[in-house]
Amino acid sequence: MSPAEFRDVVRGIEAEIGKTMVGQVDTVRDVLTCVVAGGHVLLEGVPGLGKTLLVRTLADVLALDFSRIQFTPDLMPADITGTNILAEDDEGQRRFVFQPGPIFANLVLADEINRATPKTQSALLEAMQEKTVTIANQMHMLGKPFFVLATQNPLEMEGTYPLPEAQLDRFLFKL
Repeated sequence: MSPAEFRDVVRGIEAEIGKTMVGQVDTVRDVLTCVVAGGHVLLEGVPGLGKTLLVRTLADVLALDFSRIQFTPDLMPADITGTNILAEDDEGQRRFVFQPGPIFANLVLADEINRATPKTQSALLEAMQEKTVTIANQMHMLGKPFFVLATQNPLEMEGTYPLPEAQLDRFLFKL
């Protein structure tokens, strides 16, 4: 693809997102830049600014497999990554089968990431850096492409936890 063709494709994507996200041209462009670069984005702002709508619209426009994880204080790491469950096969034998969590999507919205405890936040570290998830010593590859767009409320808001440095380092942009 030539640079001119690439620019036209990106402008088309921006225009499509702009039909839903009015007045957020710079933010949309920054998020698209990060997606093209293969990075992850941390969107910060008070509730009601359209952070979640931006991520949903991006997934729709790019036709990516999308999942949303609402981070809460009681969310557990296995709620994000998935777990092994005991299942019975056709022959009546019981064995553990991996049940993937919502992290196994192309575009993952980690909504209000700083409302979860640091232990739960850390469940994203391997996925964001290595694009894999390890459960019970078994590595599972994530789909391609894989992008995390996380939203967080300002730390001054009640019920929030600061993101650890290791987590912040996984984000290419903070907008």
